[in-house]
Amino acid sequence: MTEQARKPFLYVVVCAAGVADGVGELISLAQERNWEVGVIATPVATGFFDVAAVEARTARPVRSAWRSPGDPRPFPDPDAVAVAPATFNTVNKWAAGISDTLALGTLCEAYGMGVPISVLPCVSEALTAHPAYQDSLKRLRGMGVRFGEHAFGGPEQRGFRWEQALDLLAR
Repeated sequence: MTEQARKPFLYVVVCAAGVADGVGELISLAQERNWEVGVIATPVATGFFDVAAVEARTARPVRSAWRSPGDPRPFPDPDAVAVAPATFNTVNKWAAGISDTLALGTLCEAYGMGVPISVLPCVSEALTAHPAYQDSLKRLRGMGVRFGEHAFGGPEQRGFRWEQALDLLAR
């Protein structure tokens, strides 16, 4: 009897930006490309998208809080991580090594695990000019994190290229 190959597992980290309500598009695209998907959201981001719809689409819980010791791990280790949308706050905290949420802890650990990470920032033009943000981008790029095009906020999804998160991982 042969063992069935496991699909690669993608962590999708969702931050609280107006375009987050379109994360289902990224999940569908990933599933079409043969990824199994688990979603980790920043605590505030859970109010920006339909959690129940995402859970139905992935057949897994959306995670936003640490599990208790002794609880089973709801996701396998990631083969890759896509952060979409990524906010100013998350990018800066992650680059500084701050791990005060499950999403940030996951990103900090993913680097240490050596898995590929793609990021689709959704940050206002005014915030992208902040020196701390520019320093954070430089640090994360130096760590091998793959950045896509910046989206400049707002609830409109038109032009937010969800597929780019997956394209960056394929390089």
